[in-house]
Amino acid sequence: MNRDNSRLLVIDDDAIVRDSIVAYLKDSGFQVLEAENGEHGLDVFREHTPDLILCDLRMPKLDGLGVLRRVRKESPETPFIVVSGAGVMADVVEALRLGASDYIIKPIVDLEVLEHAVNRSLDNAELALQNCRYRESLEEAIKSLRESLEVLRTDQKAGRQVQMKMLPQGPFRFDNYFIDYKIIPSLYLSGDFVDYFPINDHCFGFYLADVSGHGASSAFVTVLLKHMSMSLLHEYKMRGQERPIRPSLVLSTINRNLLSSELGKHVTVFGGVIDTKANTLTYSIGGHFPLPILSMGGKSRYIEGQGLPVGLFENAEFVDVTIDLSGPFTLTIFSDGILEVLPQETLKEKEQYLLSVIDEKADSVETVMSRLAVQDLHEAPDDIALLVLGGRAE
Repeated sequence: MNRDNSRLLVIDDDAIVRDSIVAYLKDSGFQVLEAENGEHGLDVFREHTPDLILCDLRMPKLDGLGVLRRVRKESPETPFIVVSGAGVMADVVEALRLGASDYIIKPIVDLEVLEHAVNRSLDNAELALQNCRYRESLEEAIKSLRESLEVLRTDQKAGRQVQMKMLPQGPFRFDNYFIDYKIIPSLYLSGDFVDYFPINDHCFGFYLADVSGHGASSAFVTVLLKHMSMSLLHEYKMRGQERPIRPSLVLSTINRNLLSSELGKHVTVFGGVIDTKANTLTYSIGGHFPLPILSMGGKSRYIEGQGLPVGLFENAEFVDVTIDLSGPFTLTIFSDGILEVLPQETLKEKEQYLLSVIDEKADSVETVMSRLAVQDLHEAPDDIALLVLGGRAE
């Protein structure tokens, strides 16, 4: 929020105190309105709709609590800071219960404390407004997607066509990097999903997601994932690409949105951002297994990292890991469905087998599938997704 455009209303019956507060806030770059009592303050509030109200609690006729009650009825989202003497903390507690965003104790010795409280309340109000808008957008999307789910349930063929249109159209090249994928559904519709897309002139993002369950209900969540990731990318570009996209924050946002959707579905995800200038990969893991295999310098290894599945826990935390990709490499990512079709008996043996057949020469989806002998597989006990990413950066 541009503070020069923030309009504040100061309500205080003490002219000396009011004048000092108004003068300081104006010097700090705010537009400031003032009122000498509660009734006048309400008139100014209704006429000018300020972005924040700073109000004394103890005033004749209509006190600060009375002003707060009326403002909350007419404009619940307007931040309201109360100013109180040290001896009336009970009123402060009541003001906070009624929805005051903060309080200041008289005498205000350091007016910087006041400015900090104002900025904090404005920031919180702006964040709440953004969350409200995004929640409304998400609710509308969920409503629309629920309708799409009915289509998926009643018309599997149409649903398959919708899902195929959401997937990337073939291999993708970005500078010296390439990426491609293959999905083998266990049913006509898949709960596995991949996507990749340019972010700016030197970065592109990608992810592989595996939705819990199978069939139409899981396919529905892949539609929701596509919507959320594209919405986040749109918001990033609308902000003027001020900061790099952090995969961990993307997973955190999807985690909150899946929980709030109450669909009863969770997702395992591996998502990352390639920076072609720095030749780095920054990734975050949301319960994804098996871990991706990085082949580089004649060696193959499972990359490091861990994280909880997305959409299960409210307090789930995700971390970003950055690795250097200078020199030829391939990064091979599977969904866990691949483990169901490997001939080995134990999980450890399956992991070792994957590591033994994946190297830098397995630089295409076709080569990987051929080495695993699944190139002719059309049905599987679980959805299988494969994503191969490679580069020749020097």
